[in-house]
Amino acid sequence: MSKLFEPGTIHGMGLANRFVRSATWEGMAAGDGAVTPKLIETMVALAKGGVGMIITSHAYIRREGQAGRWQIGVYKDELIHGLKEMAAAVHENGGRIVMQLAHAGCFAVESVTGTSAWAASDFEGLGKTPRHEMTVDDIESVTTSFAEAAGRAKTAGFDGVQIHGAHGYLLSQFLSPLYNRRGDDYGCSIENRARFPLGVLRAIRKTVGEAFPILAKLNCGDFVEGGLNTDDAIQVGRMLANAGLDALEISGGLLTGGRMNPSRMVKNEEQEAYFKNEARAFREELVIPLILVGGIRSFETAEKLLDDGTVDFISMSRPFIREPDLVNRWKSGDRRKALCRSDNACFKPGMEGKGIYCVTAEVEKAKSED
Repeated sequence: MSKLFEPGTIHGMGLANRFVRSATWEGMAAGDGAVTPKLIETMVALAKGGVGMIITSHAYIRREGQAGRWQIGVYKDELIHGLKEMAAAVHENGGRIVMQLAHAGCFAVESVTGTSAWAASDFEGLGKTPRHEMTVDDIESVTTSFAEAAGRAKTAGFDGVQIHGAHGYLLSQFLSPLYNRRGDDYGCSIENRARFPLGVLRAIRKTVGEAFPILAKLNCGDFVEGGLNTDDAIQVGRMLANAGLDALEISGGLLTGGRMNPSRMVKNEEQEAYFKNEARAFREELVIPLILVGGIRSFETAEKLLDDGTVDFISMSRPFIREPDLVNRWKSGDRRKALCRSDNACFKPGMEGKGIYCVTAEVEKAKSED
């Protein structure tokens, strides 16, 4: 049996296999961030489809940190009931579910939040509207909000939480010299730039206890001029691991550019696993479980990354939009690569409030029926 189908463990959380659904915005939450039946159905389909660990889309921990409409929220106790229903539904179908905790920072949508977006630093060219440069009191307040959100996730029955420190959201902004131009204890050196994420980790640990799994998603590099580089990213990973992080998901790039480039097409195996070389550099420095996301489409690529010890878990996003049962398909012996075409047509209906789905698959199905 392939190692991909062997059980795995993250800080006592037993997983059926080595496949992870990376946090993917679904566009299915209610206006206030509450869980909807459609969102629960999406999570259940992933659990039934064989995904070992499901990571929710970025759940906003404060109202001013909301990235867009129809995003999951975890900023108030009133949302716990729906979250509890979603976690229970996943468990009833044999899955594990982890909540990703996030604050959009300068990428928050003012028309949705009703307030200016918060930023590590405010400077000319950052945005078309004013940004609020965070004070030390703001940083401490947001740190508390991350911890309280983690407590809600635990109360709701989630199996763990993931701190979102990638793609240019708030914690990623503090890590990146492109966005962080502060001259205080939270700026300049990588040790200072990592102070905020480390504080969030410690506050969450104090809230949820020693036994509850805490993961993080981290850029291995911003891949833009002046952004976070891989050497600094590895230092951050090391600091987080030393502070008690239980697993690290490696990604890269920013919403505005870099190697992440969500429009990137994956045409062959050579183009898969965008960040595999950086992941190998992380592997040399860290002993905690590593998860890799980014352009993985074929069974062979995923299997090689585990067999050569690069990472411990394989994370995918867009392939599971088209095929929530991809893991079961591969396990059955059908090892054709994921049918996802990486065309991003799936996100258009999400932007329209209909929830994401594979538009391409629907078109192909309609053509075949004509």
